[in-house]
Amino acid sequence: MEPKKRRRIPYGMTNFESIRTEDCYYVDKTHYIPLIEEANKFFFFIRPRRFGKTLLLNMLTHYYDINRADKFEQLFGGLWIGQHPTKEHNQYLVLFLNFSMISGDINSYQERMDNYCASCYRSFCAKYAHLLPADIMEEYPRQQNAAAELEYIARRCAEVGQKLYLIIDEYDHFTNDILAHPELELQYKGETHGVGAYRVFFNAVKSGTSTGIERMFVTGVSPVTMDDLTSGFNIGSNYTTDSAFNAMMGFSETEVRQMIDYYQQSGVVRHTTDELIQIMKPWYDNYCFSLSSLGESTLFNSDMVLYFMSSYLWNNGQLPEHMIDSNIRTDYNKLRMLIRKDKNFEHDASVIQQIVEAGQIVAELKLSFPAEKVADTNNFVSLLYYFGMLTIVGKKRGGILLRIPNYTVREQLYGYLLESYSEAELSLDSYHDRDKEVNMAFDGEWRPYFEAIADALKRFSSHRDKQKGEAYVHGFTLAQTCQSRLYLPHSELDAGVDHGYADIYLEPLLGIYPDIEHSYIIELKYRRSTATDAQVEQARQEGIQQALRYSESELVKRTVGHTTLHRLVIVWRGMEMAVCEEIYV
Repeated sequence: MEPKKRRRIPYGMTNFESIRTEDCYYVDKTHYIPLIEEANKFFFFIRPRRFGKTLLLNMLTHYYDINRADKFEQLFGGLWIGQHPTKEHNQYLVLFLNFSMISGDINSYQERMDNYCASCYRSFCAKYAHLLPADIMEEYPRQQNAAAELEYIARRCAEVGQKLYLIIDEYDHFTNDILAHPELELQYKGETHGVGAYRVFFNAVKSGTSTGIERMFVTGVSPVTMDDLTSGFNIGSNYTTDSAFNAMMGFSETEVRQMIDYYQQSGVVRHTTDELIQIMKPWYDNYCFSLSSLGESTLFNSDMVLYFMSSYLWNNGQLPEHMIDSNIRTDYNKLRMLIRKDKNFEHDASVIQQIVEAGQIVAELKLSFPAEKVADTNNFVSLLYYFGMLTIVGKKRGGILLRIPNYTVREQLYGYLLESYSEAELSLDSYHDRDKEVNMAFDGEWRPYFEAIADALKRFSSHRDKQKGEAYVHGFTLAQTCQSRLYLPHSELDAGVDHGYADIYLEPLLGIYPDIEHSYIIELKYRRSTATDAQVEQARQEGIQQALRYSESELVKRTVGHTTLHRLVIVWRGMEMAVCEEIYV
């Protein structure tokens, strides 16, 4: 019996029409359209990279485009909005600008911005020629720049009673490029202040809202630029942390379950829905963007889920060998500038290091801040939140409690920390030999792996680092183990009331590597460099008892599978590894 034909997973696809006409699976977000219409007409919204922003904007473009009225049933039939259309559907002339298309040298930014926008404007005028004044292109060449051209187009739309919907994707692409190149910050200030091209453009946007720009939707990944443009652009309402729009982008668990249930019918899915949710959840889930939405379903990164499902189905129910998509890694690599910004602090005040050590941080979440102050503590933490490196989990001591959402992000963030330790220009590969991890997983040879970590810790640590103690040692070790491709590292594992917390549990990824033979619980203990041998021995005995208790936890029993579980105790005396041994039962 042939398997049932299934819809394509639209991984990497951002054209709504293609998704709908090529029989792709679509997670319906159209029920947010009435909410958007009820909100401020000038809508500002931020989400991390690869969270579904561009697809949502493309869907809105098709919904409001007056030229696509005859395709409404084809594109939206069967979706929520198809059954509940608003009066505004297909009532606008839509101008879509994607600022990520403006790239290159900052010194030629004005020229490149003018050229890109001019191309978009010409396409707009050609597309809606039958609705615009016949002479619109006659005066158009006399406009001096992108800002003047936008004002002109908005005014001409108003003359003939046509409503303009302006959509801007990646409005902050320019800012993020500058953050990645600190030496260009002076030029950035010139473009966003006074008569700079960027500022003048958004002045024109504001001016256009009094003529033909009836609605606007602006998205990006950070609020930095908007603060620099405040006096030039102060009409938009920021709905980024509004609970009504918390799940507008990304997938809820219910939406992911519905997707899996649909593909269960194809006969290719070898796991139950619960099993796949449990596999994906630690890697892709746990985002929350609104304090008021705590207690509701957390969100999966939509792009990560589509990557997983596409790979899973293509390989007939085999789990992806790499849970993190290489394209996602590329995007996170663009955030390497976080390391430079974090170094603006004294080394013992590194925000990334604090997060790694404590697993969480309390901060005042800023709705916007100028680029020149991005290294201020609350601003930097807020930037990590907007980039999706941290997520809201509660309130604490008058601030917002933020944590790393999942293992995909944790691997990247901890990688940034390890890179920031490379002040001695010693690369990660020179001490983190992958062969040691392989030998540990398949042959049970764990000692060389941890001796390499101890060697790295000793060599990388400055005198001030050596005074930090247990939290620093724990954070460094966890950051190292988080680079593992064979294990899922758990820090401070909640093992229940009777079992307490394990420092690190290396859960074997048996679903991906079924031949792994060894798993590990590591109990870390720390004593000052002046500790006596008796104090070290006391720490060792404590570690032995705790490691034995932790091995009885529910998570360990559920995930250890057929592997041999090793219970290790490591005792540090300062930066020296005084004890590194296995406890035998």
